[in-house]
Amino acid sequence: MKKLLALLLALVLTSVSCACFAEETAAVSDKEAIEAALNLANNPDQEWTYKSGADAWVLTPVIAVTRPVIENEEGVSVCVPGAYVKGIDTDGDGEADVTAATATEAVQGRLVIDYAATVTSTNGQTYTAATAPVILNTGAAGYGNSSNTAAAATYAAEGYINVACGNRGKQDSTTNEAGETVYTGDAPSCLVDQKAAARYVKYNILLGNLPGSVEYWVSTGGSGGGAHAAMFAATSNNPDFYDYQIEVGAVGVYRNADGSYCTTVTINGEEVELSDGAWGCVAYSAITSLYEADMALAMEYTLNTGFNFNTDFQQAMAGFLSQEYMSYINAQNLTVEEAKVGFDLDGDGEKNSTVALTIEYDEEKYADTNGYGGTYLNLYLAELTENLQWVVDNLDYAEGWTWFGSDGAALTDEEVAAMTTADKAQAFIEGRYAKGSSGNSMGGPGGDRNGGPGGNPPDGGPGGPGGEMPLDRHSPSGRGFDNTDAAANSGGDEMNVGTPDAGTTQAAGSSTNSNNYSSYAEMLAAYEADVAEIAAGDVYGKNIVNLYNPLNYIGAEGTADPTWMRIVCGAKEGDIAMFNSLNMQIAALNAGIDTTIEWQWDGGHVPSEILGSSLPLWVDRMYGAYVSGVETVKPAAEALISNGTAESATGTDLSGWVTIDEEGKVSFTLADGMTYRTQDASKAVPGFDVIDYGQEDYVFGDSDTNARHWSVWVLKVLQENRETLESLSNN
Repeated sequence: MKKLLALLLALVLTSVSCACFAEETAAVSDKEAIEAALNLANNPDQEWTYKSGADAWVLTPVIAVTRPVIENEEGVSVCVPGAYVKGIDTDGDGEADVTAATATEAVQGRLVIDYAATVTSTNGQTYTAATAPVILNTGAAGYGNSSNTAAAATYAAEGYINVACGNRGKQDSTTNEAGETVYTGDAPSCLVDQKAAARYVKYNILLGNLPGSVEYWVSTGGSGGGAHAAMFAATSNNPDFYDYQIEVGAVGVYRNADGSYCTTVTINGEEVELSDGAWGCVAYSAITSLYEADMALAMEYTLNTGFNFNTDFQQAMAGFLSQEYMSYINAQNLTVEEAKVGFDLDGDGEKNSTVALTIEYDEEKYADTNGYGGTYLNLYLAELTENLQWVVDNLDYAEGWTWFGSDGAALTDEEVAAMTTADKAQAFIEGRYAKGSSGNSMGGPGGDRNGGPGGNPPDGGPGGPGGEMPLDRHSPSGRGFDNTDAAANSGGDEMNVGTPDAGTTQAAGSSTNSNNYSSYAEMLAAYEADVAEIAAGDVYGKNIVNLYNPLNYIGAEGTADPTWMRIVCGAKEGDIAMFNSLNMQIAALNAGIDTTIEWQWDGGHVPSEILGSSLPLWVDRMYGAYVSGVETVKPAAEALISNGTAESATGTDLSGWVTIDEEGKVSFTLADGMTYRTQDASKAVPGFDVIDYGQEDYVFGDSDTNARHWSVWVLKVLQENRETLESLSNN
């Protein structure tokens, strides 16, 4: 494939001149060459496999750029519902030579698309080959790499086009011409590869090589993949990322002779804008924004007066970072319209005000939350309460759950069939249940497009974006996923998750401030050097931490905002603070983006879709609201006639914190909510930029070297509070 791209580029460049382009958009001379090379019709190795169980055609991965750094990680594959395909043209005459009825193995040739065909989704929306939503699965578990992998047939029955793309990640390196190992996984390479893959698919849709809409793109992923799903949507068409895409030879973005950018492709002799963005986003446990992550997580732990830090140093760091977070939030001048969030935040009995969101400190007034309160935290509590209320109100959709009596014994089938909604609500509050499995689960930490732990269901069997898997997975280490899952969910790559043995500064359970620094002074010097290096900018003068902060782009000039976003986190999330998704929601709502956050009670990292919700339901609902005008209604819950098969209850008893009245309304204080939120959520000790064992850094550590430090807020605390912290340090 690499030789083919080089040959096409060489052939086309011999005939290209600047005269080919309009003077006002005179792009560099490789525009035509790149478009020829990335035209799927020009690829003689184009190969399709028919999945009979799902009635879908899957494209063997192809390279999505003309100058790949790591070819095996910069490709793309698509899965197309069979209804949109007449067959495969193997001889170039435009007719289908191999059809679904005759396909027995992989076939080289071009799709023959049926634009008259329709598919009606399970939720009642009808799509065609021209209007079908496209689902872009963002891998990047732990901000790591993902190999090129065939797209799953997960959404074929819904009428969607499914896209799987590889990406470079933080552990990547290559060998240069001098034989030296060169690191190549820095931000924003992962996001750039996903944008390049989107451009490739959209370009070939415009050419008629692939079915699907270039407008209705939905990014989705979990954990690091959730971060990239959110950032993909939040940074749509922003020129900050163009130079990186040009560097790898992405289609539809070029530098003009005057230094400006050209973002069109030539379709039937006309210049057509090509977007690298999204219409919508479903992000599961989005580990972003990292810029705020340490402060925000520290604040959550600090709000719990009973949280036990491992050392006095850690507790002091968390306290200092909480103060920084209060100052940071108050400096943002945040506001929110009550009508948009649905809460009466100012207590006037109405929901028609625009409320300033601030954090205030008063040791006496807010003694039960270590002195912190204010309208920002009121919104946080309102969202946390509303999300528990949603669970309580939707328990009739609990499929495969096992319900238990107050004596700990599983209920009989007859007793379960007789349970009212109120009975289930009370049982949930008391933790008398064990979750079952669901066909709408998310998948693994990287937003896997190929199934859950075991990969893709045969022929695209049942399942949501991650195939069928347990609803609430926890490895023995307490992680929401383990390394074997992470590898499977990254297209088969081995992802070395940072641990104290792999070079991070601090990890959950640790009582030592650093494995690698002999003194506080040495540690501080390392922070100062690393942060200064990042502040100096990369080869394009960009601060890579700022590039990966979606709050810098949502609603900003130069960004094409998505229409809608949905961010799903577990309320026992240990990898990122709930404040991060709250801040994205605030920014998105104020930018006019239809935005929902779901904090799933009793859910951990990358929670599964439960209780009648699913990604297809949400996509169809948004399509109905913004495109078709056809309302998508959540299907009615089926009557529960039998109990599950679990032997013991695994739910959390919330009754010590949460009250539920006769009408089924739940309530609790911020202090109680934070006790629940943090009791099992701790993974990384707040105070160092090692959220989830250092996994979210931009340069990976090893057994002898810490990952690169990048948090300006941690550095500020280390510098300004040196006397206190150094006296507590136990390096």
